[in-house]
Amino acid sequence: MTISGSTAAWFGPPPADSSVPSGRAVGRTSRVAETLIVLDGRSFFYSDAAGDVEVEEAEGFFVEDVRHLSRWQLTVDGKPIEVLTSRLVDHFSALVAGTAGEDGEHGPALSVRRERFASGGFHEDLVVRNLTREPRKVRVELAFDSDFADVMEAMEGSRPPGRVRGEVRKGSVVLSYERKGYRRETIVAFGRRGRLSRSNARFDLALAAGTEWRTCVDVTAVVQGKRRRPLLRCESFGRDPKMPVPVKEWLADAPELEADWDCLRHVYRRSLLDLAALRIRPDHRLRHALPAGGLPWFMALFGRDSMLAAYQLLPFNAGLAEATLQELAAYQATEVDHFRDAEPGKILHELRHGTLASTGEIPHSPYYGAHDTTPLFLILLDEYERWTGDAVLVRKLEPEARAALAWIEGAGDLDGDGYLEYRKRSQSDRALDNHCWKDSSGAIVFPDGRRAEPPIAVCEVQGYAYDARLRAARLAREIWRDEELAKRLENEAAALKERFNCDFWSGRRRCYVLALDGEKRPVDVVASNMGHLLWSGIVPKERAARVVRRLLRDDLWSGWGIRTLAASERPYSPLGYHTGAVWPHDTAICAEGMRRYGFAEEAGRVLEGLFAAAEAFSYQLPEVFAGFPRDAANVPVEFPGAMKPQAWAAGAPLLGLRTLLGLDVVRGRLRARPCLPDGVGRIRLRGVDVRGGRTDVR
Repeated sequence: MTISGSTAAWFGPPPADSSVPSGRAVGRTSRVAETLIVLDGRSFFYSDAAGDVEVEEAEGFFVEDVRHLSRWQLTVDGKPIEVLTSRLVDHFSALVAGTAGEDGEHGPALSVRRERFASGGFHEDLVVRNLTREPRKVRVELAFDSDFADVMEAMEGSRPPGRVRGEVRKGSVVLSYERKGYRRETIVAFGRRGRLSRSNARFDLALAAGTEWRTCVDVTAVVQGKRRRPLLRCESFGRDPKMPVPVKEWLADAPELEADWDCLRHVYRRSLLDLAALRIRPDHRLRHALPAGGLPWFMALFGRDSMLAAYQLLPFNAGLAEATLQELAAYQATEVDHFRDAEPGKILHELRHGTLASTGEIPHSPYYGAHDTTPLFLILLDEYERWTGDAVLVRKLEPEARAALAWIEGAGDLDGDGYLEYRKRSQSDRALDNHCWKDSSGAIVFPDGRRAEPPIAVCEVQGYAYDARLRAARLAREIWRDEELAKRLENEAAALKERFNCDFWSGRRRCYVLALDGEKRPVDVVASNMGHLLWSGIVPKERAARVVRRLLRDDLWSGWGIRTLAASERPYSPLGYHTGAVWPHDTAICAEGMRRYGFAEEAGRVLEGLFAAAEAFSYQLPEVFAGFPRDAANVPVEFPGAMKPQAWAAGAPLLGLRTLLGLDVVRGRLRARPCLPDGVGRIRLRGVDVRGGRTDVR
């Protein structure tokens, strides 16, 4: 299968023999979706199937973490349209087609089209056609408003304080809002003259038989005086917003996948498209296009999410890793700031540009409440150089890499015992209690359900720190030419591995504990985190088989993926966000860890389940899904509110493909050791880019 051509074909319906279920999702392939989302980096429009918005949770038009339209409702002769088709054309464009008016002798009287484009701002074309043989008078109205809610307020269902002002100008309406000196505006401009008020546009039409009327609407967001105009306007289907690498080029540059397994081909393409869709457009704040966390709440720069997605994508597109490393290095903390949980050398968790961050009401400007991002930065830097040979970037980022190492050896270790422990210092009610990937407040719990008290050392972060030291040692020896640093880091890694395997191993449980709490007591629940230890390499070879067997026991292995918490544990729930649900990226990391220790067949079993789940989710894995066991129905259960697309979920199948093919770069050359599950058939990956040369993998 060649990964090229129009994306419209991909967002179309699945093959006729597909068993993909319908439901609520971004880019859903059913004829009429429940919701419709067009996306362009930090701008997205989330509406119902008819294209309308009457604020409920995430719905509306958002730009840079603020909702610029909270109402957008089209009526024809006082009634909403009857939807015939509602679907994406590309991730940034959509078509809604419907009917209006009383049915005549030969069917509906009017057809209505809404052609929608998100590209910085937002553009919509409205087309109304008289389908009858008689002239008709028609009233078209568009009601609109904005509450200017910060994305975090929208997520919580709350409204911002203060009043929105409206001003009617010639052919447009300006809505404005100011809070603590921070100002936003929404400009709604119409291509046709009508009767405008602060919240409504009315057009009284006289349509001759068989004729049509159309107008276009431009919505521009104004952020502190800077206008975010729509880059795509009328009849822009098939055009690409001005990304540095357009979607077609993005797909064409990726390796070409040929596979007997139909599911694998579809999931591969969808993953590449979703990661392309989630790229944030470069601007005066961000210099590079890099992945946001996920839609709808996390269309922002994240440390952990962006780095893991870039790592997953490396064999298929290394440009995202380069951009992510440079952008995160630019925001590396340089001073202590308790409000933002920042210390020198630390890599950010999340960067927001909305009202709350801009006025200092939340610490996300940026916020550093993550204890794993800093070692992950070093891991990604090393893996990027292995695949690309880009020593220039490694030299350029040497100061930031050394600062990250200094944080790992200093501020990140709160009590000097060699482990990375976290404690929330920020007093903001939106700061996180847990600074690991399982960052919900109830994620780190004892078997009886009690929450662990900080400072907390979670097991996988120690594994990341071990791996980061070894990788930084390689960079120090081969590129920075600092043999003394390399030897010191290798000695520290060896010492950490020895201590860790004493303190974090549970003889009673015969596996690794989830964490150590503030009193150094083991938080000895059985969790998926131990799979990350295989990925990092901190597990001794003689224990690897035990860890693999424990991950594949029925209480952790659901048949679709690895549960975040074993079903045998008291705090478990199949709908527990981090206490029983399945996260695709987590499962893929566990499988890659198995492969690294020589358990390729077991990794293949895990990935067969994960790809089967992807097939059931219309080839698009959600952020998280329920931990119910796979049964005869063969249908994975959705998790309420799960994001889709989400960056590291989209990247999970790509890491899975790497695992199945056994891909590594060793001494500058690509090594492939495939081990495929039964029934997969043949796989060929053409044009894998390794250190500037292309090679094929069968």
